[in-house]
Parts: sequence; C-alpha cells; structure tokens
Amino acid sequence: MEPKDEAVMPPEEPLAEQLQKLLRAIELGGRAVLPSTNKELLQSIVNAAARIFGAAAAAILLVDEVEQMLVFHVEFGNKQPGLIGRRIPLNKGIAGYVAMTGQAIAVSNVQQDTRFNADFAKSTGYVPDSILAAPLLLGEQVIGVLEVLDKIEAASFGMHDMELMGLFAQQAALAICESQQLERIDNALRQGLRRLASDEGLPDSSALIAALEDGGRDGPDRDDLLLIAGAFNDISRLGPVERRAALKILAALAEVGRARTKPRSRFA
Repeated sequence: MEPKDEAVMPPEEPLAEQLQKLLRAIELGGRAVLPSTNKELLQSIVNAAARIFGAAAAAILLVDEVEQMLVFHVEFGNKQPGLIGRRIPLNKGIAGYVAMTGQAIAVSNVQQDTRFNADFAKSTGYVPDSILAAPLLLGEQVIGVLEVLDKIEAASFGMHDMELMGLFAQQAALAICESQQLERIDNALRQGLRRLASDEGLPDSSALIAALEDGGRDGPDRDDLLLIAGAFNDISRLGPVERRAALKILAALAEVGRARTKPRSRFA
C-alpha cells in the first residue's frame, strides 16, 4: 500500500467555521476562492475539502454525459502523475455508485467494500483505506463527485463529516456550474468575434484576433461578460458597413490594450 500524504495539517479554527467561510466565498461565485478559470476553481475546492475534512487526499470527478464516464479533473495528495484526465465508467467503483444513486457515502474500510475498484486505485498510485464521497448536484442532476480519502487524525470519516460534506458539495456544485457557464460565454464571445473579424476581412483586425487568442487570466467578470454579450449581439445585427466600423473600433481598442501590457525597455 502506498504511503499516505501527511502534509495536511488540521485547521486551527473549528471545522464548522472553516466551512462557513468557504461557503460564503463560494456563494459569491467562487471569486473569493480563486476566480481565474474553472480549473482553478475546481482545484481550490478540492484543496479546501482536503483541509476542512482533514483528509490525506481528495479529488473531483465530473460526469461526461456523452460517453457515460466520470473524468478526474483535479486532485490533491496523489504524488503520482497521470491521474488527471483518466476516465472510469459511470457505473463502476464507489465514485460511480455515488454518481448513479445521487447519495453520499462513507466507507471506513474500502478493501471490504465490493464496490471498490482496487485495480484502478492501484493504477493511480494511491490506495486509500477510507473514503467519503458526495454527489455534486444541480437539482436532481449529478454533474460530478467530490471525494476525500483517509482522515488523518481518525480511522474513518463519521456522521458529522457526512453532514458537512453534503452542505459543502451542494454549494461547490453551484459554484462549478456558474464558473462553467461563464467560461462557455467567454469562449463563445471570443469565437464569435474572431469569426466576425475574419468574415469581414478587416486588414487591421490582427490585434483584435490576437487579443482574443491571448485572453485568459485577467478576463472579464460576470457583469462585464453579460455587457459584452449584449454588445456582441447588437453588433451581429448591424449591416455590413456598421459591422466593419464596430470591428475597427474593437481592433483599435485591442491594440491599445496590448500596447499597455507590453514590457517597456528601461531605455525608453
């Protein structure tokens, strides 16, 4: 059996206070946790879960509806590379059971549980002793599973942990959904503007297209995205002459933004 990660220290504040702080942050859209991308939000949630529940490891698996798979998106505590992106059938293992039933579960000895997929666990380089797993629910739809492994200061997870996990997973699911929606809106805006610029054949649109390609960590927040989406919708309804004029303005603004972010020479 692989050695467990002992790096997680129990929180100084009571678990309930830690959880309430995190939930308040998540209720604000996840931005107080880590706002840049959906992946970073997922990572912050799994890191916080490990700390709050005093677990040696943790992971978030999201449902791939098309292929009926659970996909590992982020993890904490597994020192072996290659776990992220791995897929397991939706009806396999303890995580699969949680996804299929929509019920949280705590298993004190996974080796004695027939649902435990021992071969898969060994292939990841981390074989747990105990697991606490909860569905990430949006209404009645399971979008994924959050699991924490091996409580550091106890033999297994108890009923109090299960109660906290249910509340934690519920709020985490809302934050994940919002983050995914914002990411989809952002991607759609970039693709649409890129297509408009290309279709119009603007000779000076290279800065706009480059800005769209480079957009990322300092992207717009929710309100800005909604305003941009509305403006983009209005632009798409304009006639060809007006569209070209609007895109030229956007290209000019993009050029100004890129010029401001370029590092200046000390001799300038």
